Amino acid sequence: MNYLAHSYLSFSDQQIVGQFLEDYVKNNQRGNLPEKIQEGIILHREIDTFTDSHPIITEAKKIYQPLVRLYSGAFIDVSFDYFLANSLSENDLKKHTDKVYKALREYENYFPEIFHNRLNSMQKDNWLYNYKFDWGIKYSFQNVLNKAKYLEKEIPILEVFLQNKVFLKEKFDIFFPELKAHISEMNSKF
Repeated sequence: MNYLAHSYLSFSDQQIVGQFLEDYVKNNQRGNLPEKIQEGIILHREIDTFTDSHPIITEAKKIYQPLVRLYSGAFIDVSFDYFLANSLSENDLKKHTDKVYKALREYENYFPEIFHNRLNSMQKDNWLYNYKFDWGIKYSFQNVLNKAKYLEKEIPILEVFLQNKVFLKEKFDIFFPELKAHISEMNSKF
């Protein structure tokens, strides 16, 4: 899952922070963080593990694999954020994205400097809300392509998404409730 799903599957502001911080903190640094932020890091890893090992995801990845090989999971993550954004009402999506940006700003001192620039860009361009639009997902796809060392930057990934949108939405509709139930059960153990 990508930014929207990770934040959506958090149960507190500090867990949201941990979900975003996971990419920036080393295991030996986790113990210095507040407990709820540590829970967010654990949730992030559990979401990734559950997602990466799920047969629905394996099936969905086949759409992108001929073009992007091992990066297909990253494009599924972005695709599923698109479907999550569109499953929420406009009001609920706006409330959620505002909540995420507020939480990240409140705890931004826990992030390295590199994240501050990303957060500024994320909030200015409202990445989380704009997953809802085809142009927003195109932007996110291009970000993945730009970061990928071994992929050409002009791969027609949006076209593949649009041609397979119905199939991918069906996979999302099956998978996401399972992921949500799994994470709810896990959170109850904290």
